[in-house]
Amino acid sequence: MNRMDLLLNVLDTTYDKESWYAPFKDAISGITAEQASWRPPGEATKSIWENVNHLIYYKERTAARMVGREWTNNLDGDETFLLTERSSDEQEWKNVVERAEAAQQGLRHALSETSAEDLDKDSLEAKLLDILMHDAYHTGQILLIRKMQGSWPSHR
Repeated sequence: MNRMDLLLNVLDTTYDKESWYAPFKDAISGITAEQASWRPPGEATKSIWENVNHLIYYKERTAARMVGREWTNNLDGDETFLLTERSSDEQEWKNVVERAEAAQQGLRHALSETSAEDLDKDSLEAKLLDILMHDAYHTGQILLIRKMQGSWPSHR
């Protein structure tokens, strides 16, 4: 497997192709806006919705930079969790889920159009690996939140 195929494979397994852990798409599947907005006790905890916002932001920013599109929505790490406002509105949550899908597809497209030589420029390959590990980390947090609230299926 070449470098590009490996990166695309890991991008897919962290998002929607189950490997030996649940991917992001499964982690957010079937939850309501109320469940996505629920925050575990503790000052430093985030909701599922906030974690999804955070992942969307970094995928959108990375894809934009990869295709040479100017990025003007510069947020610090904490602000990325607030990319969209949590709510109990099901349509708003559906919009966030659709935006997460679009962000994934945008990054996948940008990566598939990238040459092996470009992976070496400006530490792009390392940045992509960071994004992929970052997605897996926050997906684990989402799964833990679902388990805490009792919304993760017990048969998994």
